Amino acid sequence: MRLSVIICTHSPRPHYFNRTLEALRAQTLPKDQWELLVIDNRSTDPLQDRTDLSWHPDSRIVREETLGLTPARLAGIKGAKGELFVFVDDDNVLDEDYLEQALKIAQAHPFLGAWSGQCRGGFEKPPAEWTRRYWGNLVIREFDRDVWSNLPRLGETMPCGAGMVVRAAAAREYLRLTETGERGFQLDRAGGSLLSGGDNDLAACAIDIGMGMGLFTALKLTHLIPPERFTEAYLSKLAEGIYISSVVLAHVRGDQAELASYRVRRRDWVRAMMHRGPHRTIQLAAVRGRQKGFEFIASMGTDAA
Repeated sequence: MRLSVIICTHSPRPHYFNRTLEALRAQTLPKDQWELLVIDNRSTDPLQDRTDLSWHPDSRIVREETLGLTPARLAGIKGAKGELFVFVDDDNVLDEDYLEQALKIAQAHPFLGAWSGQCRGGFEKPPAEWTRRYWGNLVIREFDRDVWSNLPRLGETMPCGAGMVVRAAAAREYLRLTETGERGFQLDRAGGSLLSGGDNDLAACAIDIGMGMGLFTALKLTHLIPPERFTEAYLSKLAEGIYISSVVLAHVRGDQAELASYRVRRRDWVRAMMHRGPHRTIQLAAVRGRQKGFEFIASMGTDAA
């Protein structure tokens, strides 16, 4: 089984991106068993002129001019030749056995179509303790047992986008949704937007084709996070984007029970206001995100009842 490693990036931080590439260079899985695709999503300074991939015999940089993680990811899916796709962010530092473990999981669990692993936080300086409750929003995730299911919206078994492994068949189902117009909008980040539902939508495509998804302790990476992502302003914007995405994704995937749980009531605003300091700002942003999600659904001209 051959792997395709896909990195989608837009004007990456050079020192983070270099660490991402160095971790890939150090992988224990022989390089003849995987290809490397870097999708340059309209970086200000084209990566082709300043990125050395000569260390990998089957690597290439693909320029995608439409801004946004969704178009970049689709370009990667179209260009990848492997049976297993590994999506790596430009601030992910994979443990040296990550690709080897991904392949072992694929072989041991042929009924799974998408999975990911543990994401440690890599901090330039220790973040304030009050931010810890929001680390999950920053894709910091550690756990002590393997889990999987065939339930498309179960948070306990939902893979995260960082280091997500997807079988080619599931990824191409995601591509089909976009090419047929069933996904006529982006659920992912584009420019300054912090929407984030595309990862979940892609993972759920494994369920759509009759497979499962899960989380595995053996897959480990470090997510490099700059200090400015631990500010009240950034965490508020992130919370709003996450909840907009959650509402819209529940709608497009027909999960009426989850959608109903996001309905905003007066008590939600009251509860948010009862928090103190930065927590109040972030909780209010989360409620506002839920409200904006329903407004977006209404703008689509579809029923959100």
